[in-house]
Amino acid sequence: MSIKFDRSKRPWQLALATALEQMRRGELTSRQWVRSCLTRIDDLDGAIEAWAWLDAGHALRAAAAADLRHAHGEDGMLPLNGVPVGVKDIVRTKDLPTEMGSPIFAGHQPQQDAAVVGRLHAAGALVMGKTATTEFAFMHASKTRNPWNTAHTPGGSSSGSAAAVAAGFVPVAIGTQTNGSVIRPAAFCGVVGFKPTQGALPYGGIFVFSHSFDQVGVFARGVADAALLCAALANPGSGIVPQVARRQAAPKLALLTEYPWVRATGEARAVLAATAAALRAAGASVSEIALPANFADAQRVHRTIMLYEAIHELGDLQTREREKMSAKLNAGLDAGRGISDADYEQALEARAAMIAALPALFDGIDALLSPPAPGGAPGGIGDTGDPSFCTFWSLTGAPAITLPVGWNKSGVPLGLQLSALPGSDAALLEVAAWCEDLVFPGYAAGAAVRRAGAAR
Repeated sequence: MSIKFDRSKRPWQLALATALEQMRRGELTSRQWVRSCLTRIDDLDGAIEAWAWLDAGHALRAAAAADLRHAHGEDGMLPLNGVPVGVKDIVRTKDLPTEMGSPIFAGHQPQQDAAVVGRLHAAGALVMGKTATTEFAFMHASKTRNPWNTAHTPGGSSSGSAAAVAAGFVPVAIGTQTNGSVIRPAAFCGVVGFKPTQGALPYGGIFVFSHSFDQVGVFARGVADAALLCAALANPGSGIVPQVARRQAAPKLALLTEYPWVRATGEARAVLAATAAALRAAGASVSEIALPANFADAQRVHRTIMLYEAIHELGDLQTREREKMSAKLNAGLDAGRGISDADYEQALEARAAMIAALPALFDGIDALLSPPAPGGAPGGIGDTGDPSFCTFWSLTGAPAITLPVGWNKSGVPLGLQLSALPGSDAALLEVAAWCEDLVFPGYAAGAAVRRAGAAR
C-alpha cells in the first residue's frame, strides 16, 4: 500500500512508517523529527511528566549520527534508522540512568544495555529517554498523568511509555507487562499496545519481578507501527513481520464481555457492543461466549505465581530497604512470603493445564475480543487501574493487542482488547489491522474534537 504524505503535519504527528519513508526520500531528517518531538515535550510534559530521564543533547547527537548514516548510504539495512523511541525505566541503558521508579536506585547507571535496547541500536533507532514507571513495575503509581485528562491516571506500570506515545513525544515506546502493564495503560491513553507471545521479544537485562510472566511489549499510534517496531526487536522464529498483511476475508471473532473475576462498567460495555456491531456490519462473524469453567481460577493462579516469584527476586532487597519501599509493594511482597512451595507448584500445574486447554477456546475463531480494563482511566493518579481483564493472557503467555475505540464521560479513551493463541502474533496483527480500519476513524474524530476543545 502506498504512503500518502501529509505535508500539513509536523514531524511529531507522523506515523512511524510515514516518517521513515520521508527520511528515505530525503524529505525529513532524524534531527528534524527529534527536534519536533522535543518541542512537543517542552510544550506539554510539564503537565504530563512522562519522562524519568530525558537528555535532549544525547537524543540530538544520536539523531545526527543517524542522519550521517543516511547521508553515507549506511542505513539501507537499518529498519528503524533515526527513529526516536521511549524506553521504560526498568530496562537497562548504559548511556542513561535506570532508576526503576524507586529511590533505592536513584542515579543508578548500568554498565550495559538490555538486549532489547541493543536491538533498537542495531536497527538504527535512538533512545529518546527513559519513560516513567511505577515502582519496580508493580502498583505504586508514578508521577505521570493521562494526556487526555491530567486529573486521571495513565495506568501502570508502563505509565510513561503509554503517555509519551499518546502525547506525541515519541512515535513508539517500549514497555513491559507482568499482569496488565502494556495493555491497560495503552487503553487508558488511547494508543495501540501490543503484548506479543511470551518470549517473542528478548527480556535479558530488564528488571525481573516474575520470571514466569514478565515480557516486553510496545506502544504505538497504529497497528502497522507496532508491527514495525516489534519485527525489529523480535527473537528468531517469532513470526512477527514488519509489514502487516491485509486480510482477504472478514475475521471470525468471539466476544467475551466479562471474566469470572471482573466485570466492565456500563460505559465500557456499551462501547464494546457498538464496536462489535460495527465489525458485524463490515462482515465479521462475532459470536458471544463465556470463559469456560476450567479457566475460572486464573486470577488466583496468576497472583500465586507472581507474588511467590516476586519475593524470590526482591525479598533480600526488601529486608535491607523496606523503609524505602511503598506500602503497596511491601504488602505484595509480604503476601508472597506467605505462599508455600507446594502452593506455587500447584499453581504452575494449573497454569500448564490452562495453556494446554487454550486451543479449544480458540477453535473456529481468529481472535477473541474483550475489554482491556473495566472502564476508562480512574480519576486521580494514585490508582493505576485494574489489570484483571489482562490477567488471563499474561498467565497463559498468549498475544494481546488493544485498540482505541471510544471515550467515556470523563474524556478519557476506551479500548478493545484482541487476543489469540500463543505463536499466532502475525495473524493477530492482521485481524487487529482489519478491525482498526473500521473502529479507528470514529475514535480519531473524537480525538480531534477533544484536541480542539483543549486548544480553546
